[in-house]
Amino acid sequence: MATDAPGSPGVTASGNGHHSAKTGTVALTIGALGVVYGDIGTSPLYAFREAMRAAGGGAVDEVALFGVLSLIFWSLIIVVTIEYITILLRADHNGEGGTLALMALAQRALGGNSALVFVLGIISAALFYGDAIITPALSVLSAVEGLQVTAPGLDAFVLPATVVILLGLFLAQSRGTARVAAFFGPIMCVWFASLLLLGAFHVGLNPRVLLAMSPHYGINFLIQHYVIGLITLGAVFLAVTGAEALYADLGHFGRRPIQIAWLFLALPSLVLNYFGQGALVLGNPATLTNPFFLMSPDWLRVPVVVLATVATVIASQAVITGAYSLSRQAVQLGLLPRLEIRHTSESHVGQIYMPRVNALLLLGVLLLVGLFRSSANLASAYGIAVTGTMVVTTALAFFVYWKVWHWHPLAAAALIVPFITIDFTFLSANLLKIIQGGWVPVLLAVMLMVVMWTWRRGSRILFEKTRRLEVPLTDLVHNLEKHPPPRIAGTAVFLTGDPDSTPTALLHSLKHFKVLHEKNVIMTVKAVDTPRVDPQGRLTIGEVGQSFTRITVRYGFMETPHLPKALAIVRKEGLSFDIMSTTFFLSRRSLKASATSGMPLWQDRLFIILARNADDASSYFRLPTDRVVEIGTQVTV
Repeated sequence: MATDAPGSPGVTASGNGHHSAKTGTVALTIGALGVVYGDIGTSPLYAFREAMRAAGGGAVDEVALFGVLSLIFWSLIIVVTIEYITILLRADHNGEGGTLALMALAQRALGGNSALVFVLGIISAALFYGDAIITPALSVLSAVEGLQVTAPGLDAFVLPATVVILLGLFLAQSRGTARVAAFFGPIMCVWFASLLLLGAFHVGLNPRVLLAMSPHYGINFLIQHYVIGLITLGAVFLAVTGAEALYADLGHFGRRPIQIAWLFLALPSLVLNYFGQGALVLGNPATLTNPFFLMSPDWLRVPVVVLATVATVIASQAVITGAYSLSRQAVQLGLLPRLEIRHTSESHVGQIYMPRVNALLLLGVLLLVGLFRSSANLASAYGIAVTGTMVVTTALAFFVYWKVWHWHPLAAAALIVPFITIDFTFLSANLLKIIQGGWVPVLLAVMLMVVMWTWRRGSRILFEKTRRLEVPLTDLVHNLEKHPPPRIAGTAVFLTGDPDSTPTALLHSLKHFKVLHEKNVIMTVKAVDTPRVDPQGRLTIGEVGQSFTRITVRYGFMETPHLPKALAIVRKEGLSFDIMSTTFFLSRRSLKASATSGMPLWQDRLFIILARNADDASSYFRLPTDRVVEIGTQVTV
């Protein structure tokens, strides 16, 4: 992998020739349209309508209309094009993006001891889950509401149809996205082309709306309307939701395809469509009820509703996949307990399915649909989670520019502060919607932060307590060589979190069975703060006595552990053994709450519940179940 100079980061790619590189860029650009821009690409369904309702209370005022269009346009330019496309996409961690990747990069630069960076990472991760629940509910509901425009008598079918589509979407996750992913890009190309053509048609009928590109319309509106202007700004932010996906999906598509897709198709299509809606409403104020669907002629309205529904399903798929990736990163970074991960593609390691995460997301999405019942109501709950994530991401970028790229802190601040000020302004505007429904993502984020903090804290207490009770490995091996117990054929692999201490399973095996295998491996799985580990640095192998080998296996936070494959690498290193004569020994801890553990009793109980519901270690590490022996111990926390 090529790396750039610290002051000018970038991604260097090499191909087999100009043609192949060009072909790969085109394919990745189309793929980016289907995944990266699904959320922001479906914002025209509701963003302009809600912003106008916030600005004029349902009435159409030309000053408000030009102000809203100006604010939408400059939000797309400043927040998406400049902040994310131009600046944040350069803050990658070995080619990977996303808040947790940025947190890991900043923590490494600060020596891993920055509580502020850690807390910011937890806040951002928790807020992302709020976005992952609201996006499918709002997107699909707003698309299906097109039925009300095509046939007003179908109002009663909007909610049932939404629930059926969402159920189908989440139930289909277990099949994986490999088969349908190839269709996402082309469909979204058709979607963006439709946005562009519909918008261009209406702008052509009333080109005066293009005057709203001038920033003074938006600035004057905010100055003249004070609180109403701030409320409107919260609704305007709906036009840029999904910008965080640009950064989160950096590792899947690369910087250049994401930038090309935005600058040459997504941005022009969105701008023209928003201005086309403005032209439509300016000429016929009655169309403000649902300007997006009323842009199309009667004969085209049903196909547009169908296309919009498909586009929102794709947008929802993208954010659900993002939730899986974030959950895997959180598990690897020690923020969540082990969760079952199923790989749905043999060729793409990033395509995974997490049953528990999927079930919780589905439950949350259906609750939101039942609670808010319309996209207009649900839009009130949207924005806080996304703006909060943006503020945290931009703040973490400051540490990266300062500590990783060695910018002068004043220079880094001069670049970052204007953007974090804009993000914080959007956050403040969205906080005004707390009572109308904004409390939902805030409550969810707080609950998840408590879970992550509890798991991190409890795991540390458990590790320290277990380590105090364990015997140094070298001492035990020395004693066993002096007084060797009876030997049995085969290899024993003992998994432990501390390679310097004797695994509890080994101590209890000696205590109860009073025998030792011919070959013994003390294996530690270590999560590192890089997205992926180079195969050459995957393993560290060392001898501990004549019959003991100590192996450390490293995995990045974007990888899923697979210990049988790691052992296959060990065999290549000359440590031959037969997997069918190998037994894996695991320690299963039975946890009991203790008033003296260092955590409040309620937190002890929460940690125990999380530990009991963690995925089984043998399945998480992909061990052959018929070769695993678990030995139980009781520990108080």
